[in-house]
Amino acid sequence: MNEVNKSDVLAGSKLGTELDETERALLAEKMGVISLATSETLIREGEDRRTLFLLASGRLCVCKRVGDAEEAVYQMRPGETAGTRAFIDGSPRKAELRADTDSIVLTLEPADFEALVDSQPRLVYKVMRAIFRITHGNLMRMNLETAEMRNYMLRSGGRY
Repeated sequence: MNEVNKSDVLAGSKLGTELDETERALLAEKMGVISLATSETLIREGEDRRTLFLLASGRLCVCKRVGDAEEAVYQMRPGETAGTRAFIDGSPRKAELRADTDSIVLTLEPADFEALVDSQPRLVYKVMRAIFRITHGNLMRMNLETAEMRNYMLRSGGRY
C-alpha cells in the first residue's frame, strides 16, 4: 500500500501548483509516507505534532470533539492538505484526522522543509505561497458555510 509516486501526488495538489518537475522531486525527497487502514487515526485533536499532511489516496475525516460527541467537520479528498497552521506556528491540532477508507498520506516535517531554505529559497517561497492559498481557501469555505447556516437558521437570504 506504500507504493506512491510522491512527485505525481504533489503535481496534482494545491501544494505543488507552482513547482516545476525538479522542485517537486526535491520536495518529494523530503516527504514521508504513512499508510492508514480504515478508521485508523492519523492525528488527534490537541496534539502538538507540527507535521504537514497531504492526502495521496483514500479519504480522511476531519473530526472535532463537541462536548461528549464527535462531529465530522469535513471529508478530505486526494490532493488536499491538512495541518498548515500547526506546520507554520506549532499550535496544537484543532481537529482529529481519521481514515474513512484505506489511505496513503504524504508527510512533511518542518525541520526537513526548513533545510531547503538556503539551497532552494524559490521552492520554499512557492510552497509558502501555496500554504497561504490553502489556508485562505479553507477560511473562505468556512465563512461561506457559516453564512449559509446563519441564513438557514434565520430563514433569510434564500429559500429554506
